[in-house]
Amino acid sequence: MTAKVAFITGSAKRIGAVTATYLHDKGFNIVLHCHHSIEEAESLLVTLNSRRENSARLVVADVREIDTLAALAEQVVAAFGRLDVLVNNASSFYPTPVGSITQTQWQDLFGSNVQAPLFLSQHLLTSLTAANGAIINMVDIHAERPLQRHTVYSMAKAALVTMTKSLAIELAPKIRVNGVAPGAILWPEQPLDAADKEQVLQQIPAKSLGTPEDIAHAIHYLCEARYVTGHIISVDGGRSVVSSHKV
Repeated sequence: MTAKVAFITGSAKRIGAVTATYLHDKGFNIVLHCHHSIEEAESLLVTLNSRRENSARLVVADVREIDTLAALAEQVVAAFGRLDVLVNNASSFYPTPVGSITQTQWQDLFGSNVQAPLFLSQHLLTSLTAANGAIINMVDIHAERPLQRHTVYSMAKAALVTMTKSLAIELAPKIRVNGVAPGAILWPEQPLDAADKEQVLQQIPAKSLGTPEDIAHAIHYLCEARYVTGHIISVDGGRSVVSSHKV
C-alpha cells in the first residue's frame, strides 16, 4: 500500500472533518477519530470510502484518558499498516474565569490540548520514524496573546507550542514537528451575540472570518514541507499582530 496515511484526532466535524476531507482529496488514506460525535464520524467515513474504496477507517476514544492512548495508537497503525502524519486536532475550549477554575476544567483542557498530543506522539513514534513522517499540532494564536477569561485554555495552548518546538529538535531528522495556529475561523459552539462577533471582526485586519479550508490547506503544506520543522503557522487574517484580543 503506497498511499500516505494521516491520523486526525477530533475529525468528526468542524475543522477536523474538513481537514480529513482535504487530505483525502490529496490522496491520503485517513484514520478518523471521535469520542462522542459517532454519528457525524460514521457519516464522514461512509463519504470518504464512497469516493475511494477502503481509504478511511474510524477509531473511537477519549484522548484525555492517558491509559487508553497506547491501545489507540495500536489501532491507528493497524488500520493501514503505516502512519505518515499525526494531526493533533482534538481540543476542549471554553472560558475559565479566574475565581471559578476547577480541577476538572484543568484536567480536561490540559488533557486534550497537551497530554494527548504528547503521549500520542510518543506512542506513534516508531511508525512516524519509519515513514519520515510529520506531527502537526493545532495550537492557537492565543498561546501568545491570551484570550480574556480563557486562562487555562491559553496556558494549555502555550504549552503545546513549547512542546511542538521541543519535539522538532528531539525528533529530527526523521520526524518533522510543526503547528498551525488558527485565528477566527468558525464561531464557537457556545453562542456569541452580534456585538461580540462584530468586536472580533474589528480585530482582524482581513475583516472576515477564515474558513476551515484555510486551515486544511496549511496542514497539507506542512505534511509535504520536507525542510520545515519547529514552526507555528498563524492562519488568522493578521489578527495575531493586533495589540489586543478581548473576545
